[in-house]
This record gives sequence, C-alpha cells and structure tokens, in this order.
Amino acid sequence: MASLLKVDALTGVTTAGSISVTGEGNSTTTNLQQGLAKAWCYVEGDAASPLINSLGGTSLTDSGTGDYTYNLTNNFSYTRYSVTSNESREPSAPSVGGRIVQCDGIITSSWGINAYSMNTSAVLSRLDDSVICSTAHGSLA
Repeated sequence: MASLLKVDALTGVTTAGSISVTGEGNSTTTNLQQGLAKAWCYVEGDAASPLINSLGGTSLTDSGTGDYTYNLTNNFSYTRYSVTSNESREPSAPSVGGRIVQCDGIITSSWGINAYSMNTSAVLSRLDDSVICSTAHGSLA
C-alpha cells in the first residue's frame, strides 16, 4: 500500500530553510532549496508583449531587437548564480543558419537575454526570436 503525505509547509530541523532529500540508492543527498529553479521566463520575442509566462520575475525590459532584461521579484544573494537559456523557432522560420541565446549583465536583481541569428557566412545579427526560455538557479538574498 502506497503512502500519501499532504502538507502545507516543510521546515528543516537543523536549519529552517534547508531540507535535504536522500537520492536514489541512499548514496547522496540533495539540498531541496538549492535544487529548485528560483526564476524562469518564457519570451516570445516577436510578440507585441514578449513576456508570455514567468516565475520569480516582475517584468521584461525590451531594449531593442533581441535585447531583453528579465527583472526579478526577489534578488539573488550574489551575482554568481546559474542562468541557462535556449530558443526554439517556429516551423515557418527560415531553416538557414543557427540561433544563439547569450545571457549577460547578470546582477542580483536581473539578467540579460540576447538572441542572435547566424547566417551561412557565420555572421551574427540580433533577432526577435519566436520562443526564448531562460531559467536561473542559485541562492536568494
């Protein structure tokens, strides 16, 4: 018979904000809070209002073609947090060349997202891509 646990809050015994989860095979533990994404955004760069869905952010600043800043609700504790971004173009988009998403301008309250298209001559140009996803992991302040 399977067990079911329903709770509204979990609190660590040693440190209130820290809960360790035992991994498969009882060999390692993971800190639950450190393993959760603290913020993410789903951006449609070619839309009139590019920020379509998000968690942990207040807004998206659109500074021009392919140049965005995701502004956070809660600051990270320092600027050394991990940001991962990718893009996905619509099937109707040109198949020539590649796409690159670069994260920069990482500060405790926001990070920059830059989208580029690369043509067959390996020349980059800014692009309002159809879908850009970006996620951040780290310690909140």
